[in-house]
Amino acid sequence: MVMFLAITAALFVAVLLVLVRLFVGPTLYDRVLAVNTFGTLTVLILSSLGFVTERPDFLDIAMLYALINFVSTIAILKFFRYRTFGRTTASQEEA
Repeated sequence: MVMFLAITAALFVAVLLVLVRLFVGPTLYDRVLAVNTFGTLTVLILSSLGFVTERPDFLDIAMLYALINFVSTIAILKFFRYRTFGRTTASQEEA
């Protein structure tokens, strides 16, 4: 239990540092990276909580959250690059 508390404390310190990067980050990509890292740290916290409490449901939730985090990061980066979520036509790519 002491090891779990130490790991959780370290993860929460990392979350605080990531939140600082999220609000202070000079570029948009720093902020997107901070949101992605925040999601990854959340997955780690959920996984360690599920392991310590011996509840495999938390591991399933953590995996689902990791997939959502990955897909949303790709969608956000695509939106910032192309300014649309849909397909682009040839005339839109040339402009």
